[in-house]
Amino acid sequence: MASIQDIQNDIIEEFDMFEEWMEKYEHIIELGKTLPLIDAQYKKEEHIIKGCQSQVWLHAEFQNGNVIYTADSDAIMTKGIIALLVRTFSNQQPSKIVNANTDFIDQIGLKEQLSPTRANGLLSMVKQMKLYALAFQSKNTNAC
Repeated sequence: MASIQDIQNDIIEEFDMFEEWMEKYEHIIELGKTLPLIDAQYKKEEHIIKGCQSQVWLHAEFQNGNVIYTADSDAIMTKGIIALLVRTFSNQQPSKIVNANTDFIDQIGLKEQLSPTRANGLLSMVKQMKLYALAFQSKNTNAC
């Protein structure tokens, strides 16, 4: 399994191929179409990420020592953004997720292209993913 840093480097390289921001937007929208669909039972209020302009549902499970995320959004751009984050953090150990930087977001220029509300939503997505990882990490550390 690739490390979080390796995945981020791949994403940076992918976005470097595009010269215009419209092309990057289109790529993000395409990524949203590849997002593994969240199970309908998790598309409920308690799985909505607070702080997002559009609705974003996020679910996390702990399997074989790794956190597996599924997500969805009712907005195509936001769906692409959460797809990038799921790709980065899913199938990783909780401690690696908690300690990961998200510099790739700045390096691909995403944050500066988003409205302040969407940028806050992006931060809320990252925060929620790390909170899930932290919960799994502490649950497993405390297990005897």
